[in-house]
Amino acid sequence: MLRYTLMRLGIFAGCLVVVWGAVYSGIVPRGFGDSNLLWVLLLSLILSAPLSFVLLRKERDRASAQIVTRVDRMKANLESNRSQEDAAQ
Repeated sequence: MLRYTLMRLGIFAGCLVVVWGAVYSGIVPRGFGDSNLLWVLLLSLILSAPLSFVLLRKERDRASAQIVTRVDRMKANLESNRSQEDAAQ
């Protein structure tokens, strides 16, 4: 899960650098007034979301499988605790 998060942050950082360079070189228009930083961050988010959806598919599936395993284990622990409480009464 941590690996997936770090990979998403890496894709966002790469998009941030590319958008920052495109804005300051004049390829992409600057934001209005003082909103330039917000404009760059918004464009970076918009670009990084579909890229991470496509590029990190296998890693996302692996993280999802880990989460499902963890949830199933917690459910089994809760069920065993319930049965122990019922037996005690």
